[in-house]
Amino acid sequence: MNIYGDRGNILTLLKRAEWRGYEPELIELGRGTVDRMDEVDVFFFGGGQDREQGLVYQDLLELKQPSLERAVASGAGVLAVCGGYQLLGDYYQTAGGERFPGIGMIDVRTEAGTKRFIGDVVVDLRSSDPAVGGLNPPTLVGFENHSGRTFLGPKARPLGRLRVGFGNNGSDGTEGCLQGGVLGTYLHGSLLPKNPHLADHLITSALSRRGAVDLSPLDDSAELAAHDRILQRAQSR
Repeated sequence: MNIYGDRGNILTLLKRAEWRGYEPELIELGRGTVDRMDEVDVFFFGGGQDREQGLVYQDLLELKQPSLERAVASGAGVLAVCGGYQLLGDYYQTAGGERFPGIGMIDVRTEAGTKRFIGDVVVDLRSSDPAVGGLNPPTLVGFENHSGRTFLGPKARPLGRLRVGFGNNGSDGTEGCLQGGVLGTYLHGSLLPKNPHLADHLITSALSRRGAVDLSPLDDSAELAAHDRILQRAQSR
């Protein structure tokens, strides 16, 4: 699924690995097959319309879920944005009260809201978090556009705390979710081009699964300047 420019996340991962001399491969996992899922080091789930989400959900539930769970248990990572984030949770409940089960990989639930959350987002990463606590800069920026309200259960922890924006649900000050190897978020933009430090975190995790990490630094001055401009713009509103 990709209607919010989220494919830019995939391109960022590929290019940042290539610039360091690695040869990453993009494996597109179509409906109806589990071929090569055991070769994937980072899975990406983007956003989509309701019809597309329904098709992806059925494919996950009926076919891909066991392979996905095995891959994550063996160290593969998952980046899930917006609709992809919701699909991996326990359920999505419509405004009319109808409940659609998710695949339950992360301890979150989502309920439809009457107001759409749209705008820039600034997130402070949790300094004590074992996964993202050491990232520099300790902030994420992006753009949100969703009506779902996502609430975390006790097994999940927030990706960060909101400085600007609505985040998971507009009420508890959290954005995103971390659980096991899964990172869920409502940040579009695309997320990774504006947050190269998070992209490198995902690449490092993928390389670690292969047994060796040699992530030489890149010149991220342009990317971090864009990050800072968005941060300042969001805070000035």
